[in-house]
Amino acid sequence: MARVDLVYFAWVRERIGKAEETLELPDSVVTAGDLLGYLKTLGEEYVAALEHENVIRVAINQEHVDHHEPIAGAREIALFPPMTGG
Repeated sequence: MARVDLVYFAWVRERIGKAEETLELPDSVVTAGDLLGYLKTLGEEYVAALEHENVIRVAINQEHVDHHEPIAGAREIALFPPMTGG
C-alpha cells in the first residue's frame, strides 16, 4: 500500500466535504484513473464529486497529468474540476 496526500479543489472539495486527506492506497491503484475509481468506493460524497470523472483534472506533485499517468512516487495528488476563465 502506498500512502498519499490528496488535495481537493472547488466543487470537488465541496461535494467530498473536505479540502485534503491522507490515504493508504491499495496496490491495485496504479494510475490517476485508478485513483478516481478507487475514491468512488469510499462513499456517496466521493461518487457525487467524481460522477463525471472524465472531466476531473489531476495534478501529481503540482504537475498536470492525464488519467493514464502512473501515480507511483507521488507525494501529493490534487483533484479539481475543469477551469473556466474569462
